[in-house]
Amino acid sequence: MDGAIGSSTQGRVLAGDAPESVFAAAAALRAGQVIAIPTDTVYGLAAAIDILPAIQRLYALKKRPETKAIPVLLGDVADTRTVCSELPALAATLAALYWPGPLTIVVPARIELSPLLTDQLVDGRRSVAIRVPDHTLARSIIAAAGGALAVTSANVSGHDDALDASSALRIGNASPAVVVDGGPAPGGRPSTIVVATGKTPILIREGALPFAEIVSSVSNCDVL
Repeated sequence: MDGAIGSSTQGRVLAGDAPESVFAAAAALRAGQVIAIPTDTVYGLAAAIDILPAIQRLYALKKRPETKAIPVLLGDVADTRTVCSELPALAATLAALYWPGPLTIVVPARIELSPLLTDQLVDGRRSVAIRVPDHTLARSIIAAAGGALAVTSANVSGHDDALDASSALRIGNASPAVVVDGGPAPGGRPSTIVVATGKTPILIREGALPFAEIVSSVSNCDVL
């Protein structure tokens, strides 16, 4: 399947419990295709972070404005170095407390990262939103594809999130090239997003993880 935007062709479905599915999904990503994968929150549309046409296809499929950066999912905490120029003390504390899990952390980005994956901090530096999902299959696919993927919820912007593979098969009038069926999304809510470049977390979006819990946890830690 070519997964072309606007095509009526339905994407190929891979069984999440088949060992070869991880390698097939990773191969599709490295070939520049956009695929749908399960995560611990909702199903996500994924693209390789170093293949610009793939990221552009992801935006087109989701109908997302290119001024709104795509977050990055990591296979492991160690993979932060592939996208992050530095891991601030607060970010490291939050990662230790909540990763893998439904917390997205905004940190300074590496300068070579695509502008489509970054925003600007108040001090002028570029930032990237990163997370390690609490989902073994998702992390396996991410690791096999290089350790980091651009991933956003598998739906047209503003529409309901995809909570199972069948919902991720059609994104508006188009389809991702591949859908990995990992069963129902266990979280059912998107991740919480916080900026972690200073001394205290700043809330961008409250999701599966309550912000009050994050603030309480950080206040009990020796962050700096």
